[in-house]
Amino acid sequence: MTVEAVKQGATTGRTNDPEGTRRNIIEVATEEFAQRGLSGARIDEIATKTKCSKRMIYYYFDSKEGLYLRVLEAAYSKVRAFEASLELDDLPPLDSLKRLVRFTFDHHNDNEDFIRLVMIENIHHAEYLAQSSVIQKLNLTAIDAISRLLERGAREGIFRDGIDPVELHWKISALCFFNVSNRATFSRIFKRDLASPQSLASLREGVIEMIVRHVERR
Repeated sequence: MTVEAVKQGATTGRTNDPEGTRRNIIEVATEEFAQRGLSGARIDEIATKTKCSKRMIYYYFDSKEGLYLRVLEAAYSKVRAFEASLELDDLPPLDSLKRLVRFTFDHHNDNEDFIRLVMIENIHHAEYLAQSSVIQKLNLTAIDAISRLLERGAREGIFRDGIDPVELHWKISALCFFNVSNRATFSRIFKRDLASPQSLASLREGVIEMIVRHVERR
């Protein structure tokens, strides 16, 4: 397929900004995959909402699975970019840890589509995530940042020695992830609005306290 053929199938003007078109497709596809899953998502629906032709979507991403993988990469890139902006190396270890946990809690709360995508990818046993060297590298940088934080805290006598950075990342993620993934069921069962500002503030501070207590030297 030629570039000209692709252009003929797209909405006038969008082909003048290929990167913008890709970003728009990924943004719309993120919601589609998050709401309907990989099997339920429809390229026709994404094409309609982006005002792009199916031909152009396939030109940029090869297949629905290719688009899904790009959506995963974009979602992980976003969260890791925000983490990098936290400047954890510039703060005292305890303050850095609190900032990281607070950010993770707030990010997950504000990005339900990310939580849904991770849940969907777990249903697929991380089959597509395993194909992405981009995501592998991104997650290594996250673990490196936690490793440096733990080492600084241990040197200063604030954190316990021997804490596994991957396990700490898992524990932070688990507590913050559960707040979104199971909020509907918990709210319904216990008849409490766990999405209210008061509940979120209490849960956030509780998660921070649990993680701090877990790593502090006693």
